[in-house]
Amino acid sequence: MSQRTDDLRISRAQPLITPWILQEELPLADTQAEDIATARRNIEAILAGDDPRLLVIVGPCSVHDPDALLDYARQLKALCEPLQDAIYPVLRVYFEKPRTVIGWKGLINDPELDNSFRINRGLHLARKVLLDVAELGLPAASEFLDNTFGQYYADLVSFGAIGARTVESQIHRELASGLSMPVGFKNATNGQVDVAIDAIRSASHSHWFPSLTKEGTPAVLQSSGNPHCYLILRGGKDSGPNYHPQAVQSAAQALAEQGLTASLIVDCSHGNSGKKPEQQAQVVANLCDQIDQGQTALRGVMLESHLVGGSQAMAPRDALNYGQSITDACLSLSDTHPLLETLAASVRRAR
Repeated sequence: MSQRTDDLRISRAQPLITPWILQEELPLADTQAEDIATARRNIEAILAGDDPRLLVIVGPCSVHDPDALLDYARQLKALCEPLQDAIYPVLRVYFEKPRTVIGWKGLINDPELDNSFRINRGLHLARKVLLDVAELGLPAASEFLDNTFGQYYADLVSFGAIGARTVESQIHRELASGLSMPVGFKNATNGQVDVAIDAIRSASHSHWFPSLTKEGTPAVLQSSGNPHCYLILRGGKDSGPNYHPQAVQSAAQALAEQGLTASLIVDCSHGNSGKKPEQQAQVVANLCDQIDQGQTALRGVMLESHLVGGSQAMAPRDALNYGQSITDACLSLSDTHPLLETLAASVRRAR
């Protein structure tokens, strides 16, 4: 009997729905497709400096309760209506969570919050959430972590992000090169900015890479390159915050030296807030001062915000506080609103 050498540590396998079938079950309406295409063009114009508004990507750290997210989205849209001459709101809709060691991996991987890993159900929920957000008329932003999940819902995303843990990954640079929306690359977790600039340069080129077709067939795809990739400053473990004027100017100069658009998005959370949600307000105040002083490279901000401030430990769904994060702590929406007004006022003054 020959020695077995394959799948020694694979204990189970489950069938995975194909992107084509999921899109047939949950189709994108023509009006929604037009809204998403328009949102992508608006974001590109803002980040290129052709639209004077400020891009504001705001919402929960991650989606664990679709009903709470949609409740947040409706309230956010109403709060932003009088501000849309100055800011362009995009809802943060993140389904995947990269873990340093272990932990909840997000709605797609574990939609029941119980380690059952019903990924087919998670993909259905994710696509339905994005369709509901599109129906509200809000653009959506999402991080791409798994390099195949995007085939199931990328048509509904107006802004994509590659996170700090994956910015150095060749696979994610290739993925970004083929995405149909503008993409932001975060600086590395240690604060290094040059790796994100390298990623932007790489993603602008054509690549060949293995993936899935919409029919679920393994294939090698060729991208044409993504000309709409941007730098996100999120601070780092070693460097500390990088939203201050010197760091912003240095990053803008580094982009220009590589022949790239000197356009920056500042993540007010993560390393820039020391993971203390209330400190996002200090970051916003500093950014507003820079805008007032004529810093034109600042074209976007990210805020982590939910209906209820703070965070809670993961528990059975019926035991959780409604509208409160189970991952990173967030600002409450009531505390987020004045920050949106402050940003809008700063943009109006600078304009």
